[in-house]
Amino acid sequence: MSPALSIRGLTKRYDDTRADRRRGRDKRAEAPGAGGFLAVEDLDLEVAAGSFFGLLGPNGAGKTTIISAVCNLIRLTAGEIGVFGLRHDAMEARRLVGLAEQDVNLDRFLDVEETLLYHGGYFGMCRAEARRRAGEMMDVFDLRAKAGVRAPKLSGGMRRRLLLARALMHEPRLVILDEPTAGVDFELRLELWRYIRRLHDQGTTILLTTHYLEEADELCEDIALIRGGHLIARDSADGLREAYDADSLADAYVRAMGAAPTA
Repeated sequence: MSPALSIRGLTKRYDDTRADRRRGRDKRAEAPGAGGFLAVEDLDLEVAAGSFFGLLGPNGAGKTTIISAVCNLIRLTAGEIGVFGLRHDAMEARRLVGLAEQDVNLDRFLDVEETLLYHGGYFGMCRAEARRRAGEMMDVFDLRAKAGVRAPKLSGGMRRRLLLARALMHEPRLVILDEPTAGVDFELRLELWRYIRRLHDQGTTILLTTHYLEEADELCEDIALIRGGHLIARDSADGLREAYDADSLADAYVRAMGAAPTA
């Protein structure tokens, strides 16, 4: 069986060095003799189909760049990406991926139902099928009562629910969750955990990024740690604890990051 995600030699250099510096980018990540910010360099990564995979690292480690590359939001400087054996930029591959981004990027002029219908149409769903699926997603995420409410009028928790519902609208086989529980209360976090687990139990491959290490410990079967655009460790949570002689995943994470060479 083809892996859900296969990344070979991924390199991404952002050209606008001055703009990147204004955003607070680390100058040390710039390769000598080359212009631009080097976010990820020669990265190899494979995610098995049906797995629950965690991608962890500090801000600026390259997580968002990797996700953006997989989802065709940025151009690669070098490397290849495969999604279930397909080129990541093929239309068939794009339909297999669902992304719930960290930033709440909902259209302020669309209500909840319209947001889902528009997304379904983008991925080629007919109107009747999109309406059926939108209703299903609103029921799953308790959004039915907010169907006619525009995004700016939703609470932060409801916006998070809508982001996840939109990502799942077209029934992708690989779901990428970028900080899905950032800023939500504890009860909603547990509720989202339950749904994500059910989704995984149904065979969906999950790629999760999070700064809540207890979340990764609770949910992920396989965890990769990255820093400075490089993979520095990969194992189960138990394996990482053992490798770094740590009592918790948080301790293992801190030790791994401390042991990793700077870019």
